[in-house]
Amino acid sequence: MEITRVLVVTAHPDDVDFGAAGTIAQFVDKGVEVTYLLVTSGDAGGNEREVDGEGMAELRRTEQAEAAKAVGVTDVRFLSGYRDGRVEPTIELRRDIARVIRQVRPELVITSTPERNYQFIGPSHPDHRAVGGATLDAVYPDARNPYAYAELADLEAWTVGEVWLLGGTSPNHFVDITDTIDRKITALTAHASQVGHREGFEEFVRERWSGIALKAGLGEGRYAEAFQVVPTA
Repeated sequence: MEITRVLVVTAHPDDVDFGAAGTIAQFVDKGVEVTYLLVTSGDAGGNEREVDGEGMAELRRTEQAEAAKAVGVTDVRFLSGYRDGRVEPTIELRRDIARVIRQVRPELVITSTPERNYQFIGPSHPDHRAVGGATLDAVYPDARNPYAYAELADLEAWTVGEVWLLGGTSPNHFVDITDTIDRKITALTAHASQVGHREGFEEFVRERWSGIALKAGLGEGRYAEAFQVVPTA
């Protein structure tokens, strides 16, 4: 499948950078157009913060824009009306994601797995699972069905070829990000409100994603990101 446009749909600022920033950097380097769609602004995040929810949301939107620049992404969009920690896979959320799918018209969508990960709890935040489920439903059947939402009738239906899921227990596709691991780390450290307090954060990132590379059979000294590929054409 030729990929010219990618849409990444996540719940919070920093989700894409933990899951796929190295892969995104490689797509951008190849001339692929990448769009980020964030469902919330992360207003419930932060560590020992001194700002209220709206202040945190504004800060995290700025951090995400900086993180996106680190991997070459300039199209960063946020939905409105969805609160951090309270996202549900509603018809309204499906519609809002389907709208952006029809606008961007990507061959590939990257999003969170809707399944709970019992091996590593981090990816199983309820917002992640809600956004992953709503995105899969927006891909199939919503975005491709011209009659799904009357309010989207002005946008031509679009069929996404594949969805790559983040954070699942059954990855079947690994991307070697050794050449872009430094840009992934730069993107992640842009989220200072979330990771700035963590000592040895860069070492943690290198250790975790080198472990994924070992599981993928890439050998020592390599780094990789993992996905579960779902054919959706």
